[in-house]
Amino acid sequence: MRVADVPTPALLVEVAAMERNIRRMAAFFAEGPCRLRPHFKAHKTPEIARRQLAAGACTGLTCATVGEAEVAAGLSPNILIANEPIGRSKCDRIAALAAGAELTVAVDSAAGLAEVAAAARRAGVAIGVLVDLNVGQNRCGVAPGADAVTLARRVAATRGVVLRGLMGYEGHLVAVPDRIEREARARRAMRDLVDTSEMLQAAGLPSEVVSAGGTGTYDISGRIAGITEIQAGSYVLMDSDYGRLDVPFEQAFWVLGTVISRPDPARCVADCGHKSMTKDHGLPTVRDLEGATVVALHDEHATIALPPDAPVRVGDRVHLRPSHTDPTINLHDVFYAIEGDHVVGVWPIAARGYSEHRSSATVR
Repeated sequence: MRVADVPTPALLVEVAAMERNIRRMAAFFAEGPCRLRPHFKAHKTPEIARRQLAAGACTGLTCATVGEAEVAAGLSPNILIANEPIGRSKCDRIAALAAGAELTVAVDSAAGLAEVAAAARRAGVAIGVLVDLNVGQNRCGVAPGADAVTLARRVAATRGVVLRGLMGYEGHLVAVPDRIEREARARRAMRDLVDTSEMLQAAGLPSEVVSAGGTGTYDISGRIAGITEIQAGSYVLMDSDYGRLDVPFEQAFWVLGTVISRPDPARCVADCGHKSMTKDHGLPTVRDLEGATVVALHDEHATIALPPDAPVRVGDRVHLRPSHTDPTINLHDVFYAIEGDHVVGVWPIAARGYSEHRSSATVR
């Protein structure tokens, strides 16, 4: 199959660019004590995760949901669910995974801890726990310092769970455009995380894992003493939001569409609307068509403003660069893996849309 034969809208991954991204990130973490724990939620695709793990410098995989962890459990024996699982059914599924893998979850409350521990005891397994700190994003997380130590003591005293350390995501900083500002603010956020880790150790509590970071801060947080792993994910494929930053990774995925209308010289319409890509971080950009701009995404349509002399005809293909990787990929069932004009593989996005009530689909 050639790219021209791919039915649209479709998700393309340029294999060579993706593999260069994987090698660059692996090489960075091969040089220091901190390790990479790639975030599976960025692509949800076993074939990509296998290549990330094979490149080395990885301590395991990060997942955002129990469903993702069920898919990823066949890829790595070490899984972190970087989220607070609540509810008996979710926690029982986590406990089932912990029977065959080193499974760690985040907690930031006594109530959440109790649910995870109860599931572990029912299943007769041990589930690892990272105490989640709010390092400035103001999403989940207990306050750094004394509050975190108090919760860590409770974890250490609870049957069914094992305290492994701390987690703190500086997600509010990963896309700060100015490098100097991003680095200064990230270092302050990581100081709270490292200081709290030292408080745990001073109290006789384990803190062998201190997990943080993203694509925009991997080379900042990943070189701070005391941080043991970075949860970057978007680097492997990139998007236009991260593409604004000074990170050394290439655009490796595109939404492919077909022009279905050229109603006037200044406009065309393609068949790839917001059912095939998100616009939460902005509208997509257009590749290989100078002066073309996406001005609107509708359910099934992308409206593109054109220079009047643009050589665009009905039936032409367009490559759009999404603004946000993770939710765009979640809209598709497969990647078409391409090398030049050739499709060299069709890769299932196995954790795509993996809602928490679906049955397990562990990859083996």
